[in-house]
Amino acid sequence: MSVETGVFERYSEGAQTQQADLCCPVDYDRELLAILPQEIIDKDYGCGDPSRYVKKGDIVLDLGSGSGKICYMAAQLVGKSGKVIGVDMNDDMLGLARKYQAKMAEKIGSDRVAFVKGQIQDLALDLQALDAHLAENPIHSSQDVISLRTWQEQQRTENPLIKDSSIDLVISNCVLNLVHDSDKEKLIKEIFRVTKPGGRVAIADIVSDEFVPAHMKKDQKLWSGCISGALQEHAFLEAFVNAGFVAVAYDKWASEPWQVVEDIEFRSVTITAIKPKEEMAQDRGHAVIYRGPYSEVYDDDGYAYFKGIRMAVSDKMYALLTSGAYGEDFIGIEPAEDFATCPWNAEPGSLRSTDQTKGSSHKKDPIHISDGCCG
Repeated sequence: MSVETGVFERYSEGAQTQQADLCCPVDYDRELLAILPQEIIDKDYGCGDPSRYVKKGDIVLDLGSGSGKICYMAAQLVGKSGKVIGVDMNDDMLGLARKYQAKMAEKIGSDRVAFVKGQIQDLALDLQALDAHLAENPIHSSQDVISLRTWQEQQRTENPLIKDSSIDLVISNCVLNLVHDSDKEKLIKEIFRVTKPGGRVAIADIVSDEFVPAHMKKDQKLWSGCISGALQEHAFLEAFVNAGFVAVAYDKWASEPWQVVEDIEFRSVTITAIKPKEEMAQDRGHAVIYRGPYSEVYDDDGYAYFKGIRMAVSDKMYALLTSGAYGEDFIGIEPAEDFATCPWNAEPGSLRSTDQTKGSSHKKDPIHISDGCCG
């Protein structure tokens, strides 16, 4: 039995009868749960609460939406101007989620939730459209297979299930570990593709403290039970960095493991990240001061920030480091009004002169730092 088949069958069972061993204890927002049907709550399987990261007006994509619980929670937070899309490959789970869609729209005040059929590692291919195509064009020969591949590629390009750069927030609740190892890199690249520049990611999942051995990965019960498909804790973060995300961090980390199998600890975590904006970075004279307590820290591009020292940063990095993604770690310093703007090309570790960050009451001729940032 393949990984996909094992997962599909176990979660089809989970849509019919509650599977208590498929979820970790999670402290969900009781107010958001109050209007949800009990069946949706009982048949939801997760290890965290990514709905906490939803903002008003967001377009939210929930990967592996299952019973629809997180989608309906998020729908209460996005408001009438927002939208929530749940994607799942399992017809039984989609049926359960859609069963209460009209009632939930009435309770929430509008129909702002949609459930679509797809694989989270291939968010461009609409599986409902594929089912309809196969019903009209059944496979009888190798030529039919080739024709199907051509049709699929055309669909991904012309009618993608989830369009490029269309999502403000991608969330998921204990689903990434269910994807085959060979597809995990593709999965995270798909998350990057659909997220808007400046958009966010909040993924609750299971990680392991050690790499999971091959014999455990072959165990279908362990895999479908969110155990043996877990990424190692460092590898999980690095996968998002390698895909192009920034501000990648563990926002939540369970102090106690959910399960220990063969002396490997498996615990619930929530990872957050941001897709960087696409505009070219400019040097406009911005600086940041790292507050401490460490003597220095580095970002994923190798730029160092020394405690208490004004570090030169691009306008793009300034916006990121002074946003909520980095909390209160940095002090942002605006440039002098007469700073001469130029493309960013500073070397890692470049400092910013105090003259360049004086206020408008200290106007003087533009000063360029000598380490190659400008001029």
